[in-house]
Amino acid sequence: MRLQVKGKNVDVSDSIRSYAEEKLGKLDRQLHELTRVEVELAIERNPSIAANQIAEATIWTKGPVLRAREASGDMKASIDQLTEKLLRQVEHYRDRRSRRAARGNGGATGGTPVTIEENEPQIVKTKQFPVKPMIAEEAVLQLELIGHDFFVFQNAESGDVNVVYRRDGGGYGLIEPQT
Repeated sequence: MRLQVKGKNVDVSDSIRSYAEEKLGKLDRQLHELTRVEVELAIERNPSIAANQIAEATIWTKGPVLRAREASGDMKASIDQLTEKLLRQVEHYRDRRSRRAARGNGGATGGTPVTIEENEPQIVKTKQFPVKPMIAEEAVLQLELIGHDFFVFQNAESGDVNVVYRRDGGGYGLIEPQT
């Protein structure tokens, strides 16, 4: 595991850096050695926010990107809470991968049938449609015509598949995936 600890608008002291590395080192035995973990520590400057010591982490795995954010009145407590949350997420991710692998083996798990847990997300509908090349402004017009919250299209300028979506605060957003 490659761990990077950095500060956002704050200098990270050596003691806090080593504390974060020690605590997040618990993830090392559960993650692949090439996994990248980035931890960002920040202090919220707003005096009305009591939980102003913020610890955020992003883990780039072979599969999904895992993210967590915790805030408290003490940076070490925020790091502790962040570590616990990340351990739960990594455990959940590993369990899902192992269940999926067991299902992929045709249920060959010693005669025990593999059951789907009730709280596991299930895909209930699949939809296929042609993706047409267009510019983002055209895609927004299509979004308005169909009345959905998002619209998938092929960007005529880049050739990539993009998504435009309606933002809660008004206006539109454009998602351009990076590979």
